[in-house]
Amino acid sequence: MATDTFTVERSTHVDAPPQRVYDQIVDFHNWTRWSPWEEMDPDMQRTYDGADSGAGAVYRWSGNRKVGRGAMEITRVVEPSTVEIDLHFERPFKARNDTVFSVGPDGSGARVTWSMTGEKTLMTRVMGVFKSMDQMIGPDFEKGLARLKVVSEEAPTR
Repeated sequence: MATDTFTVERSTHVDAPPQRVYDQIVDFHNWTRWSPWEEMDPDMQRTYDGADSGAGAVYRWSGNRKVGRGAMEITRVVEPSTVEIDLHFERPFKARNDTVFSVGPDGSGARVTWSMTGEKTLMTRVMGVFKSMDQMIGPDFEKGLARLKVVSEEAPTR
């Protein structure tokens, strides 16, 4: 039986305390250092609204056809373990997805898991004929997590 939703999830180990990893995620201003989509459009326009970080922080972007246009709002945080984001795409197609970052202790460092769940729209079903959402977005998550790992491991402690 086919499901009406999809989930993409990736995780990695980071040699840094969970708090340091969480700090990179909970503040959208830090995303320019590790987001896998930043380099796809050097001229991408960004705006930040609402809270500076944490619940109520909003990040809007508009760029070329690769990055499109949309907005993210952090809806819930549990420091230093969880950041929940309401993600809206406006271009190249409309979609709304729930994104969750989970950060927890893992040996001497942290394990961070990035997941995104959304409804299968007509567009995602059409695209899914050629590639699953996991195949399309998973590599971006892997790239972003690898960068988040580097940034978190380099970040100074508080």
